[in-house]
Amino acid sequence: MTNTEATETPRGAIWLQRTEYPLAVAALLFLGAYAWPILDPAMEYPFRRACEIVVYVMWALFVVDYFTRLALAERKASFVGHNLIDLIALALPVLRPLRLLRLVALVRILNRKATVSLHGRVAIYVGFSAVLIIFVAALAVLDAERGKPHANINGFGDALWWSATTVTTVGYGDRYPLTETGRFVAVGLMLGGIALIGVVTASIASWLIARVRDVETSAEYRLSQRLEEVHQEIAELKKLVVAMVPAVAPRTTEAAEDSA
Repeated sequence: MTNTEATETPRGAIWLQRTEYPLAVAALLFLGAYAWPILDPAMEYPFRRACEIVVYVMWALFVVDYFTRLALAERKASFVGHNLIDLIALALPVLRPLRLLRLVALVRILNRKATVSLHGRVAIYVGFSAVLIIFVAALAVLDAERGKPHANINGFGDALWWSATTVTTVGYGDRYPLTETGRFVAVGLMLGGIALIGVVTASIASWLIARVRDVETSAEYRLSQRLEEVHQEIAELKKLVVAMVPAVAPRTTEAAEDSA
């Protein structure tokens, strides 16, 4: 059980279970409506306006979801503390990059529905998170930088390259944001990259330790099985010896009497 779920009442848990997939679809629609005008700057006004309407409708759905869960929460202060990212994304909709925080819902749902294996969950969680972070950061920085004086990120390819080199902490420096919003996105991406690398490193270390433990456990199991077989063989030999003793003893007595 997560910290968020720990603050839910039974009714809140039911609400969370019933709305997670619709909200995931809403997050995907939100991403599409946000990304389309950025990737197609020559989009005609009616389509651009339609995308804006979709963005705000999805935002309204997230507002309804947040305050419904807040009303159903048993410990409201604890709920707010455990859902700060949701609150920030709702309270500051005018900052376009912060709108993308709503996509955290996709990562949470993927983590819940991933394979039962811990390593499988970590691999899927980290992989999906990395792709999502790189993609949305590229969109956000392109939206902030394109068309600005002396900007060197003017296409999605440039933005994607910058995002990939930044999140992996390589940072070639050939592409970099100049606007305040772009640098704000860069700071968030750097922090996300550090956290992502930490998770990947910990996951690899955990996997290696588990593999070594499996090898040791397998060797111990084989040794235990062999010892069990040796014990069984010794027991059988004891039984054979005991069975032979009554037959050998009379012969030994008879031989002693004959020699006497």
